[in-house]
Amino acid sequence: MLLGVNIDHIAVLRQARMVDEPNLLEAAMIAARYAEQITLHIREDRRHTNEKDLEDILKHCKSIVNLEAANSKEMMDIALKHRPFRLSFVPEKREELTTEGGLNLKISNLKENIRLLKENEIEVSLFIEPDLDDVKLSSDLGADFIELHTGRFANLYNAIFTNISRTPYALSDLALAKKELFIALDEELAKIKFCAKKAKELGLKVAAGHGLNYKNVKEISKIDEIIELNIGQSIVARAVFVGFKRAILEMKELICKR
Repeated sequence: MLLGVNIDHIAVLRQARMVDEPNLLEAAMIAARYAEQITLHIREDRRHTNEKDLEDILKHCKSIVNLEAANSKEMMDIALKHRPFRLSFVPEKREELTTEGGLNLKISNLKENIRLLKENEIEVSLFIEPDLDDVKLSSDLGADFIELHTGRFANLYNAIFTNISRTPYALSDLALAKKELFIALDEELAKIKFCAKKAKELGLKVAAGHGLNYKNVKEISKIDEIIELNIGQSIVARAVFVGFKRAILEMKELICKR
């Protein structure tokens, strides 16, 4: 199982004071040493990472770089200029705290942009819901990879196995009886497994991510067809207490016990 470390949340800390601490390139160098991939998301509003970060990392860090970005001309121009190893198309809303769901695969010019990226030897991934129609359409569009959105799985798992329902961070739509939550969790996990299997049958490589942490990641890492996990917030949060290197290695240990 490969691990992509999303360093956006380190950039969030930097931007909180608008100084170069923590240094994102230093974080990328550490991640590159202990994980297989670095992931960063350049947003329209540049709330955390930016083009200079991407440029520095590509220049100085000898690691696979997965750039997450919206399907826009601005982001296409950045990708074609800097040519990261992979461009992962993700949905983006200015008002959201983090990515809220899978990509709408019927948006205009997506297929043309996928073709253009691949002509420039940039691998293409689509961040999608665990939905069979989206898996099939991803294949039709010519993507190399899909990344299955695990946000609902993660929320259900947390609602059952943590005390989050008793905190200000509880989700109102998960205010259900434990029995109902267990049923929903089983259904969501089954959808992820089914879609991963179908994607592999269609020749797509399969990743997963969003909301994965040290408690819930084991169930996803057991799915044979998923070859990569992209995880950020929980690793950075853990690093506050144990350091970035150890946080990465602890996650690696968990996901490699299959």
